[in-house]
Amino acid sequence: MAASATSKNRVIIVGGGPVGLVSALSLALRDVPVLVLEGYHELFKDLRAGSFHPPTLEVLEPIGVTTKLLDLGIVVPRWQLRDRKEGVVGTFELSLLKDETRYPYRLHLEQHKLTPLVYDMLKPIPHAEVRFSCRVTSVTQSDDGVVVTADTPNGTETFEGKWAIGADGGGSVVRKSAGIDFGGFTYPERFALVSTPYDLGQRGFTDTAYISHPVEWCAVFRLPDVKPPGLWRFLYGCRPNESEEESLSDDNVEERLQAVVPKQGRYETRHKTIYRVHQRVAETFRAGRIVIAGDAAHLNNPIGGFGLNSGLQDAMNLTDKMVGIWRGELDASALDRYVRQRRTANIEYVQEASMRNKRTLEEADDNVRKQRLDEMRKASQIPALAKEIVMKSSMIASMRRANAIA
Repeated sequence: MAASATSKNRVIIVGGGPVGLVSALSLALRDVPVLVLEGYHELFKDLRAGSFHPPTLEVLEPIGVTTKLLDLGIVVPRWQLRDRKEGVVGTFELSLLKDETRYPYRLHLEQHKLTPLVYDMLKPIPHAEVRFSCRVTSVTQSDDGVVVTADTPNGTETFEGKWAIGADGGGSVVRKSAGIDFGGFTYPERFALVSTPYDLGQRGFTDTAYISHPVEWCAVFRLPDVKPPGLWRFLYGCRPNESEEESLSDDNVEERLQAVVPKQGRYETRHKTIYRVHQRVAETFRAGRIVIAGDAAHLNNPIGGFGLNSGLQDAMNLTDKMVGIWRGELDASALDRYVRQRRTANIEYVQEASMRNKRTLEEADDNVRKQRLDEMRKASQIPALAKEIVMKSSMIASMRRANAIA
C-alpha cells in the first residue's frame, strides 16, 4: 500500500490484527498519519473469534466497517443455554434489545474476514502505511515522541512517531517495554476449537448455544462458509494430562463431538486448533505516550465472545480521544479517561462475566448446578429478567458503564 512520509508526525501502531488495523483506519480516516508494524509476513489467519456484539457494530459504523460486515456475516437473533442431560434450559431472544440498539442481534463472522476488509480500506489512504515482517523488539519514549525498534527484512530499523499504540497481543512487547504489569492467571486446561460442516440447526440448535456439563462442557456456534448452512464450531476444554496430539487426534475429536451431538457416521472436520486461555488485565492501559488496547491490555476466556469485541471497543474509544488530542481539541489527559473507561469495563464486566460463564457451564456440584440452571430457565421465561441477561451478554451494559465514567 502507499507509503507515508517518514515524518515523526504520526501514530505508530504495533500489531496488524483486528484491533491494530481498526485503530489505524479510525485515525487515518480523520487525517491522522499512521504506521502499522506487523511481525507476521502477511495478515494472520486467527481462527478463534467470530462473533460481533451490538455495541461493536455501533462503534464500527462511523468508519464504514459495519455495513461491510453485515454483507458477509450471519445475523444471530437468539442464543440457547443447554444441558447435556436436560437439553434446552432456556432460549434468550436478542429482539428484547430492539429499543436499546440499532443492532439487536449478534453477527457471526470470523475475525480473519475482518482484517483483509479493513486492510483494503486502508490501502488508498496516502498517510496510512502497513509494513509486514517488522517484528518490534522495543519501544522507548521522550517528552515529545516515541521510538519503535523492529527487526525487518532490511535488518534492525527504528521508527519515530508522536504516539505508540500497542495492539500486539497477550505477549505484547509494547506493554513490556512500558513496564506495565499484566496480573491474572492462566487456566490449567487448554481449549480446543473444531469446525465441521455438519448442520446442528437441523438438530434444534440456535446459531449460538452453550452446553453445560461438569466435565465436558461445550459451546457451539455457526459461521459463514462457502455455501449454506455454514460451518459449525465446537469449543471445549481439553482433558487434563492430554498431550496436544492426543487432544486433536481424529478419534478423540470424534468422541468429543459425538458426546455432545450423537449422529450417524463420523464428523467431517475442517479445522482443529488448541490454545491456552488466560484471565488477565494490565495494571494500566497507558504509560506516557504509550497506550495499549485489545489483548495487549486484557485477556479472557472465549465463552461469551467478549475478547475481540472488547478489543475493538477499546480501539474506537482510544482513537476517538487521540483524534481530539491530535487536533488540539483535547488535552493528553483524555487518554487517562480511556484507561478509566475501558479498564473498568473489562474488570467489572468482561472478566467477571467470562469467568461466570465458564463456572456455570462446568459446575460440578449437583445442587449448585441445578440452582443456576433453574435461575436461567426462569429468566428465559420472564422478559424483564431475560432482557437484563442479554443487556449484559450483548455488552450493552458494559459499554454504557464505560461511557459514563468521567
